[in-house]
Amino acid sequence: MSLLWEVECFEWDDGNSEKNLHRATNEECEEVFQDPQKRLVEDADHSLKEESRYILLGRTQEGKQLFIVFTVRDKKIRIISAREMHQKELEKFYGQE
Repeated sequence: MSLLWEVECFEWDDGNSEKNLHRATNEECEEVFQDPQKRLVEDADHSLKEESRYILLGRTQEGKQLFIVFTVRDKKIRIISAREMHQKELEKFYGQE
């Protein structure tokens, strides 16, 4: 998806700091964007009229499998939420049991 090629950096502030992330640090979230096997889909169900949201599934360098919801504002990735994948998500997207 060409979306990520247009991004210049991440936007981390009080509105999307680690307090909003469930056991996933800012650094881990950034690592998932570098995962060569990541999966990226548009989250049409939760996108707003003026802003698209995306779901990113991937692994950190340590192997933690994260489910990340984000948007892009002014060529900056803004994480909305991040958490470890649930078993059903692992099965659906990675064929794991």
